[in-house]
Amino acid sequence: MMEETYLLTDGIRIPKLGLGTWFIEDDQAAKAAREAISLGYRLIDTAQAYRNEEAVGRAAEKSGIPRGELFITTKVWISNGGYEKAKASIEESLNKLRTDYLDLLLIHQPFNDYYGTYRAMEEAYRAGKIRALGVSNFYPARFIDLAEFCEVKPAVNQMETHVFHQQANIREVMKKYGTRLESWGPFAEGKFGIFTHPVLTKIGSKYGKSAAQVALRWNVQRGVVVIPKSVHKERIEQNLDIWDFQLSQKDMEEISGLEVR
Repeated sequence: MMEETYLLTDGIRIPKLGLGTWFIEDDQAAKAAREAISLGYRLIDTAQAYRNEEAVGRAAEKSGIPRGELFITTKVWISNGGYEKAKASIEESLNKLRTDYLDLLLIHQPFNDYYGTYRAMEEAYRAGKIRALGVSNFYPARFIDLAEFCEVKPAVNQMETHVFHQQANIREVMKKYGTRLESWGPFAEGKFGIFTHPVLTKIGSKYGKSAAQVALRWNVQRGVVVIPKSVHKERIEQNLDIWDFQLSQKDMEEISGLEVR
C-alpha cells in the first residue's frame, strides 16, 4: 500500500499521488478507480462536472478498503455556485459517492458566487461532512481574494502543474496561507513530447524509469500532489511506481529549466 503522504494545514494527511478521473466515462471511471485502489492508490479525484461521481463511489464501496483509508476529492461546479446551490450540490455529491463525508472538496473554478459557495463548504466542514477545503484553478488574484476573507483557509489549490508549467508564482503566494499545490495534468496533457522528452528520458535512464515517472517524481519532490489520469491498468501501475528512486539536486534543476516561458 502506498503510504506516502503530505500533512495539510488542518492536520489531515493527503496522499502524494492519486488517480485523476477528468471526464472518464462512467464504466471506464469505475474500472480505473477499482484497478487503482487494488494497486494501492488511496486518493481518487473526481468532480461534479466529470459526471462520474457515482462510478467512483461504486468503485470505492466495492473495493473492500475501509472508507477511512481512502481519500476522496470532488469539486463544486460553476453552475452550482452560490450558497444555496452549492449546499444542495454537496449533499448530492455525498449521495453519488456513497459516503457521509468527503476528504477534500474544492471550488472547481473561480466563477459565479464563489464566496457563497465557500460559505456552504465551510458550513459542511464544521458539520463534519468535509475534512478539508480548497480551490481549483485559482490564480494569485482570485486566490488571495478568497483566502483573505474566508474563515477556513484553503488547504489545497489544484492547478495545471507540470515540468513545462511549474507554477512558481502561485506556490509563493500560497505559502502565506499554508496551502498545498495539487497538480492536475502532470503530464501536460501529452504536449511538448513529454513522454519522449530527451531530458526526462536521459534522467530516467539513470534510474531505470520512464520520462513520465521522472515528471511525476519531480513534482512530488517539490511537495506537490499529483493526480495523473489514466484508464490503462499498466499505466496506472507505472504511475504509482515512483517511490524507489530520488532525483538528485542536479536532476531537479535540469528539469526546472524545461519550463516554457
